[in-house]
Amino acid sequence: MAGRAADGAKALDLVRRLVPAVPLAGIEMPHLSGLDGAEAVAPEGLPTRVPIVTAFARPGDLHRALAAGAGGYLVKDKPADRLVEAVRTVARGGRAISPGLAEAAWDAPPNPLSPRERAVLRLAEEGRSNKEIARRLALSPGTVQNCLSAAAAKLGAHGWIEATRIARAQGWL
Repeated sequence: MAGRAADGAKALDLVRRLVPAVPLAGIEMPHLSGLDGAEAVAPEGLPTRVPIVTAFARPGDLHRALAAGAGGYLVKDKPADRLVEAVRTVARGGRAISPGLAEAAWDAPPNPLSPRERAVLRLAEEGRSNKEIARRLALSPGTVQNCLSAAAAKLGAHGWIEATRIARAQGWL
């Protein structure tokens, strides 16, 4: 084992510093999700293949993982020896995707949210105020409110709280 991190931001720092061949990442990590980490690593040209290992079999997460260049998406409900073999496949340059999830993702609707709407919803979900979100994302509070409203409209939700719940359930956040 090259390293271990308690949250996604620290994991990303370790990946950049140690450049492991196959860092395992979870989806629900504090400060930075495994998907966000995989998206951050991809354009840096590191020889790192990130398989996402998770308990969540959400088609939207799989789509995001593939778009981020993740080497695989593995659901933890498989026996350990199958997960180990999947990680080895990723290390050899292949892809490993849990079969049942691959089938479910085939017919899943695409994520209708823009990257900005996703970022705003994530921060709102954390309990941040519109002013705080605006400061963190270099937006105006009005733009934050517009993003929340647009996300709710796109998802057919009655407000941003319901939009966040829908987007999270679909794997879009």
